[in-house]
Amino acid sequence: MLRFALFGAGRIGAMHAANIAANPRAALHSVYDVHRPAAEKVAAAHGATVAPSVAAALADVDAVLIASSTDTHVDLITAAAKAGRPILCEKPIHLDIQRVEQCRREIAGLNVPVQIGFNRRYDPSHRAVRDAVHRGEVGPLELLVITSRDPSLAPMEYMKVSGGIYPDMTIHDFDLARFILGEELVEVYATGSIRVEPALAQLNDVDTAMVVMKAASGALVHINNSRRAVYGYDQRVEAFGAKGMVQSDNRRATTVRRSTAERTDARDPLLHFFIERYAQAYVDELNDFIDAVEQKRAPAVGFEDGRRALILADAAWESTRSGRAVQVRYD
Repeated sequence: MLRFALFGAGRIGAMHAANIAANPRAALHSVYDVHRPAAEKVAAAHGATVAPSVAAALADVDAVLIASSTDTHVDLITAAAKAGRPILCEKPIHLDIQRVEQCRREIAGLNVPVQIGFNRRYDPSHRAVRDAVHRGEVGPLELLVITSRDPSLAPMEYMKVSGGIYPDMTIHDFDLARFILGEELVEVYATGSIRVEPALAQLNDVDTAMVVMKAASGALVHINNSRRAVYGYDQRVEAFGAKGMVQSDNRRATTVRRSTAERTDARDPLLHFFIERYAQAYVDELNDFIDAVEQKRAPAVGFEDGRRALILADAAWESTRSGRAVQVRYD
């Protein structure tokens, strides 16, 4: 049984804590948060202790899960790696690629597994699309279309520190594209607009974006994002090729359809947000991390995947601000 230290006891941290506590191969040992009352609440719910410091949290555990604010990720990854603790860290690694590169240098050679929390790879439907593509069911991939729209804008206090739409929101889609393609993206053209919240102009951010990318093979990827979908959390993937198409559709509470004189083919609304939509993916992500630690293998989605997704996010910002396509380099 892996004893976990959890860093970060906010909404996403509380969700991870519950998943760890429910897993028969894991135990929540300690919780650390700079806001001690949040740590106390999560720890009390699962019989864990509240760590007074990062060092104390790392002292007597087998693994760590980092769900704290993005600006803490690099320092926590570095500390945990130097302590020899396997790491599952929420995305992104950092908003500054130079900090990511520094972290990569510091932990090189430590041989500590680092998994990045790109949970959408573990969604059963998205994974089925990827598997179909890799089996050749659609032929050589020609088009990949990813739709990702949040139900509403996050609070402005969060938006101020999010890094903007590409490293905060689209980064999941960049990683999902790489996962489904099985090859690297070499060119990015992105454009964005403010269609929801005018105050984002003060943050040099956008709330509506489209990204078109080209893979090394010539396959094209289209990502469309919005910070507001009034009908719910909109998450769809379509892979298209000469032999046909495979799609991953939205999730609903049930698959029931109702038809009456007043309304035809009524269905349940979409699940509201990411914790509900990707509930099983988070469970499977944790299981895969535990498997990697127990089997002493590299995580399926590692530090380098997080680094490359951030490089794509930076390229999207460069393209949006310059109005030109950007050639992507990963070296």
